[in-house]
Amino acid sequence: DGLAALVQDHLARDPFSGQAFVFRGRQGHLIKVLWWDGQGLCLFAKRLEKGRFVWPSTAGAAAALTPAQLAMLLEGIDWRMPLRTDRPTIAG
Repeated sequence: DGLAALVQDHLARDPFSGQAFVFRGRQGHLIKVLWWDGQGLCLFAKRLEKGRFVWPSTAGAAAALTPAQLAMLLEGIDWRMPLRTDRPTIAG
């Protein structure tokens, strides 16, 4: 209920909209996702044993992530500049 109130009061968003709202712990090891599935609020949590979640700089506001960026964030990958492994070497 606390995260839903934070979404509603601080972010001025509807926690029952079906959007996923992601929160990171202060130390960066824990992430929580709040999501309304149509029947109830779901709370997912993940803690990294090593490393930290790369967090967007938002200056106190909300940030919008693409599904691919969210997937990389949840895997602990630096989603801001992922390295591509399939760069073409010759055109044509």
